[in-house]
This record gives sequence, structure tokens and C-alpha cells, in this order.
Amino acid sequence: MDIIEGIKHEKVVAVIRKSSKDNIVSILKALAKGGIHHVEITAETPKVNEIIAEAAANVDESIKIGAGTVLDSETARAVILAGAAFVVAPTLNKETLQICQRYGVEHIPGVFTPTEILTAYEHGARMVKVFPADAVGPEYIKNILGPLPQVTAMVTGGITKDNLKEYLLHGSAAVGLGSNLVDASKMKIEEDYQALTERAKEFIELTK
Repeated sequence: MDIIEGIKHEKVVAVIRKSSKDNIVSILKALAKGGIHHVEITAETPKVNEIIAEAAANVDESIKIGAGTVLDSETARAVILAGAAFVVAPTLNKETLQICQRYGVEHIPGVFTPTEILTAYEHGARMVKVFPADAVGPEYIKNILGPLPQVTAMVTGGITKDNLKEYLLHGSAAVGLGSNLVDASKMKIEEDYQALTERAKEFIELTK
């Protein structure tokens, strides 16, 4: 199963900010125990390339490590070389799409308007990230996908246990979960990782 099909199947991508080489592997393993195997480690994190490399070297193939908040093609190339299996952005940058295609890596660009969504699709994006989703709500996703049924959309921004299912019912193929799922800066002891596994299970259960 390729990255996009895997995300569509699992319906949840974890967005991990402020992680470190010391805790990233434990975070990923805790998420996987809870049923979440697709993660994006955000590029503004200090030493992100080292963190991605550390993760890629120490988790099994079932965990798909992506890079998030990638704003340009130079950063995209760096995270790909570090081991990122997919690249996510809050914005649409055609050069980033091109470099990811050159390396055979999926890119999920951030979009908001119908024009941005269609532009991303026409430039090869197999999935787009509608962001910030909480600015418009689930009904917007339904309205957007009505005239653009060929587009596969993930939503990120303000996704909670209360609205996750509604976004999926309105046409989102998946959701991106950030601080409502994992606060990497506070992950230090075994109890933290156990609690993360339980939160992951709760969110996965809502997708069913």
C-alpha cells in the first residue's frame, strides 16, 4: 500500500512539533501502538533532518515518516535525503511539488481556495491539505468537493474528538492531528507515551 492509500485507509496523520532525537522514536512507537502509522515531523523543529534520520533508522517499515511545514524545494530535498517518505506543507509551492516528483516522494501541499486546490491537483498532487480547516468547518469541505470530486483532501487545523467524524462524513479522506494528539515537548517518561497510545486509540476509534 503506497503512502496516499495508507493515509486514506488509516484516516489520521499525526503532526509532531518540537520533538527531539531523544524522544522521537518513543513517540512514533507509542503512536503506532495506538494505530497511527503516518506522521509528519515539522521542518521548523531544530535539527529536523537529524531527527528524521534518527526516526527512519530506528522504527520498522510500518511507520511512515513524513516531513511537515515544508515551505520550499530546498527544504524538501533536505528532508527527503534525511529519510522522509512524504512531504507536507501549509502552502502550495510548485517547485516543491516538482522536487518531490523528481525523488518519487508524495507531496501533500496546503491549499484553501478552489483555485489553489485545482492548481495543486493539476501539478500532480494526489492529495491536498485543506488548511486551516477550522476557519471554515466541515460544510466547506463538502461544498469544495462537490465540483471537484477528483480531488482527495485531508484537513488540518483545529481537529478535535468532537469534530473529526464530521469532517470525514463531509468528504475528507483524512485528518491531520497536532497538539490535540501529541505535545512532543512534554513527552519524557513512560507514562507520557502510554497516555499518547491511549489518545491515538481514541482518535482512531472515531474514524470507524
